Amino acid sequence: MTSKAVAVLAALALVAACSKPPEPTPEKPSTPTPVTSTTTASASASGASAPAGASAVASAAPAAGPGEIAWDAPPAWQSAPNPNPMRKATYKIPKTGGDADDAELTVSSASGGVEANIKRWEMQFAQAKAKAEPRNPNGLKVTLVEIKGTYSSGGMMGGPATPKKDQMLLGAIVDAGETQHFFKLVGGEKTVTAAKKDFEKLVASLHAK
Repeated sequence: MTSKAVAVLAALALVAACSKPPEPTPEKPSTPTPVTSTTTASASASGASAPAGASAVASAAPAAGPGEIAWDAPPAWQSAPNPNPMRKATYKIPKTGGDADDAELTVSSASGGVEANIKRWEMQFAQAKAKAEPRNPNGLKVTLVEIKGTYSSGGMMGGPATPKKDQMLLGAIVDAGETQHFFKLVGGEKTVTAAKKDFEKLVASLHAK
């Protein structure tokens, strides 16, 4: 082979090498981007916004009773002036059956609880045992009280009063939670006994004002 032919072959080989496409470079695998759950975060945030058990505490809070009470007084009972600002109403019940004095119904409000006030009434009757009976007129929580015996109420300026025999008490205590409303009828046993039906009608008419 001549030197000229060798040169031509070398040139052709060089051209073929230059025209060959380069080998592709292997791609590196891409790392996936982590996805944060917004649902879990929102739930945690909303859970932290209110203390655990707050709704249970709110629902367990006792509802307060009515601050004012209304009633229907019997026509035969005579309204009288209240002797002090704590008295809400006063009624005189005409005496009957030979009793010396008219009976009196007083209406007032105070605190201390139902049982404690029943005990106080018992003390005014020389520790006579009271009869108590629950009632629920118009959704109210009422305790009826009846006591008979010798009655001694506080005298003028808190001094002692003369005990009266053969007396009777009819009471109705409306329990409104921290406050109680008292309907207290006291007088001679015959007069109070005769007024018992009218007293029970008054209790049946009790309702929130």
